Amino acid sequence: MTGICTGQVAVVTGAGRGLGRAHARALAAEGARVVVNDLGTGLAGEGSSEGPAQEAVREIRERGGEAVAHAGDVATGEGAASLVATALETFGRLDVLVNNAGFLRDRMLVNLDEDDWDAVVRVHLKGHFLPLRCAAAHWRAETKAGRAVRASIVNTTSGAGLLGSVGQANYAAAKAGIVALTLVAAAELARYGVRANAVAPAARTRMTEETFGETLVSTPEDVSPLVVWLGSPASAGITGQVFEAEGGRITVMEGWRRGPTADRGGRWTPTGAGDAARRLLAGARPAGPVYGAAAP
Repeated sequence: MTGICTGQVAVVTGAGRGLGRAHARALAAEGARVVVNDLGTGLAGEGSSEGPAQEAVREIRERGGEAVAHAGDVATGEGAASLVATALETFGRLDVLVNNAGFLRDRMLVNLDEDDWDAVVRVHLKGHFLPLRCAAAHWRAETKAGRAVRASIVNTTSGAGLLGSVGQANYAAAKAGIVALTLVAAAELARYGVRANAVAPAARTRMTEETFGETLVSTPEDVSPLVVWLGSPASAGITGQVFEAEGGRITVMEGWRRGPTADRGGRWTPTGAGDAARRLLAGARPAGPVYGAAAP
């Protein structure tokens, strides 16, 4: 290990299992003190338990790291505030926020209940926004007090949010929203010394194994090195980026950019607009693929 996170304090949400747990362990192995957040719900968000967070903390401590558990709901204002407060009260600072908490309720659009839409958007999108807002408020206060800040936010999006995914309208919409949230955070928080990036991981976890089984060979531990680097001071100057990580492959994702354009100089007729759109599409890059059911 290189110790690139020595002296840092990191918060990881959804860190009791899967990707979040791997991120928390990797950050601790590189010298960070870690707040392990996990509500301990089931695959569809049912129930709660302090067990997963406590187990992850025990594992980190057994390996010589420093960690503390937090079992609050980060999709509530109270839970997000107490998460940041736990870092500050336990370790005296906050340098890295890794937003990772989430669950799935997959349905085709015509069968997707309103409650399932709300629950998934809440845990992923609101569960990113509220910890981000609380952490950003702390870092802004530090900057205004004259203390230098070199902080990092690492959000978790998905190929489903970047390219679409059959049977996951709620999840894909939330993950696409996380990309937009990341871009806004990068633009707004740079003045306070805060970087914001997103990672779209593909790894075999309890959320993906039912659909992909053994076909998805990438593990959470394959994704964590990039997350650790983005959280560390070594990634200074990198912000507003989205990366895809799977196995030994890292890809910089290039999102919406202005492509072929037609400007008539005045209002189009419907027929004229349609003709122009077809000509433009003929010279545009093909649309990206749509993921199959249950993208990671």
